[in-house]
Amino acid sequence: MKHIKTSIVLGMFAFLLSACASKTYQKQESKFIVFKTATLKYADLGFVYENSDEIKVELYGNGQALRSLVISRNEVCMSTFSCMDKKSFNRQVLDESYPQTILENIFRGKPIFKSKNLKKIRNGFTQKIINENKHHIEYKVLNNEIIFNDTMNHIIIKVKK
Repeated sequence: MKHIKTSIVLGMFAFLLSACASKTYQKQESKFIVFKTATLKYADLGFVYENSDEIKVELYGNGQALRSLVISRNEVCMSTFSCMDKKSFNRQVLDESYPQTILENIFRGKPIFKSKNLKKIRNGFTQKIINENKHHIEYKVLNNEIIFNDTMNHIIIKVKK
């Protein structure tokens, strides 16, 4: 009887510890990141961690962690904001006309807007997406550099190795 109680207690303890375990990422890279929107302005070195379920972006300034951004399948969490669904994040930080997957696709270097106007070139691809009253986007993924520029909404996101 004593062994059963001990096993149950140890099992519960192991379960609680596993819930607190940090997530593992398959890809971890140091990058120069520019993130300029109406609500967030940042340009410095950072780290991008990736796995199949999420992307974590840690933003640093003068060697100190300033904030983190975690992009999961359903939500975006920032250290300065509470977690919010992707549609709300786009409305508050980017632009509400953007698809919900845009931030994740940018940090992964994947096409945006369902590959609309995609032009493949030697070392990557480009996209130019214009919606007269909503956005004017030039997006490039070339030579280990990602550049997203929406001139109408004054949003710039750059990620460079």
